[in-house]
Amino acid sequence: MYYDVKIDVSPVYELLSSFIIYTTRKWVNNLDVGSEWIQSIEARLDEKERQSFAAAAELPFSDYDLLYALILERKPDAEIDQFLTELAETDGDSLLHILKSYIRTVNSEDISRLRSYVPLLRIWNDLYFRHIENQYVSLLEEDAAEKQALMQKMDPDALLEYASGGLVLEPQLPIEKVVLLPSIHFRPINTYCFYENTLLIQYPLDLPEQDENEPPICLLRLTRALVKPERLRLLRYVADEPKSLQDLAQNLHESEEQLMHHLMRLRVAGLLRIHLVDRDTEKFSIRPDGASELQMFLESYIRL
Repeated sequence: MYYDVKIDVSPVYELLSSFIIYTTRKWVNNLDVGSEWIQSIEARLDEKERQSFAAAAELPFSDYDLLYALILERKPDAEIDQFLTELAETDGDSLLHILKSYIRTVNSEDISRLRSYVPLLRIWNDLYFRHIENQYVSLLEEDAAEKQALMQKMDPDALLEYASGGLVLEPQLPIEKVVLLPSIHFRPINTYCFYENTLLIQYPLDLPEQDENEPPICLLRLTRALVKPERLRLLRYVADEPKSLQDLAQNLHESEEQLMHHLMRLRVAGLLRIHLVDRDTEKFSIRPDGASELQMFLESYIRL
């Protein structure tokens, strides 16, 4: 399968990503930011603001797919204030025309709802994001430049798997373009969104380690993922060929809910490949590089 790869980076993406995590609390138990980060933000909001964010959490999660698509179509080098102003002031028909090329089912009601996010995103930017923007964006831009350089040396499949820590696009997937976005707030998971012929993938970028005497986060993820024997059996089962969630449930005699928990832990540790078969189907196989990284990180930390 041939597809074009684009590396994109903008503070607007990271603004939206952090906003999603706080507002929806989705995946928060599997993210490095954790519940303490949520609580620290809560303490800085007044009651009216908390109610506004709670109301936004009830809106369709698919709204964020539309917002990411609009960021993709932003003007070159658009800053956060400029993007939000254009979202608020651009006429509805123009926004609808832009989004139809990404999601055909978008309608004028969706556009009206998207505008309602602008005041909250401004609050979020003033309250939180502008204080960490310079530090985070410099890291994101540095990583994007690294991946851009690798595009000249690696084929698209290899670059995608390397950047994402294990995502594999199967040949039948109807994709012509992949956009890779480095993300800090969503670490250590990948998130992805299917559009018309385009796949948007956010891959995690770790912050620099602060204390060399502490175990690195990559090593902690690996050891935490392997602490349960059920996960070791799961890795052994997917070692020969990719398996679906239904295959795993049938042969490992665990509920899909419990398996999803195991799979998430193994995925964030970089021990699994995730094969995107179509828009609704994933399969899982072992990622050999993950096993070798365990030895490498362990030996480096204990200084063998």
